[in-house]
Amino acid sequence: MTNDELKIKLSELLPGVTFEEGGQPIAIGWLNVNIEPKDWPQFANSLRNQPELSFDYLFCETCIDWKTHLTMVYHLESMEHRHIIVMKSKLDRNKPEIETVSNIWKTAEFHEREIYELFGVNFLNHPDLRLLILPEGWEGRNPLRKDFEDAVNMVKL
Repeated sequence: MTNDELKIKLSELLPGVTFEEGGQPIAIGWLNVNIEPKDWPQFANSLRNQPELSFDYLFCETCIDWKTHLTMVYHLESMEHRHIIVMKSKLDRNKPEIETVSNIWKTAEFHEREIYELFGVNFLNHPDLRLLILPEGWEGRNPLRKDFEDAVNMVKL
């Protein structure tokens, strides 16, 4: 399926999706899709289970801190159809939360734990949301946020 065909299909599934034009992933052919956090659980399920889409591989999940808000970024591939999309969802910086997709793509379970500890995103209904890498006592400190201050190493972004 081409990116134009994907745009049509995704817009049929959720008329509120928007598409980014330009940017690095566009240059390599990946379709960038923006979605509201409230629409993500049902839309993610459709991406995985619609036979003509069959996005069965979540190969990257991360977060970006823009100082004014956070953006969740999901890279999805269909191993069967060989197409890739980049899903993005803008989160409130003061209360960043979005539904987990670990029940749809098992790889999300560890990605979401890492994002939880490093950025403070709350993944609703995650089966085991706790620190993954950082030692005990780092809960809520979120060292990859731009407002993080490290008094010992004097790091300030």
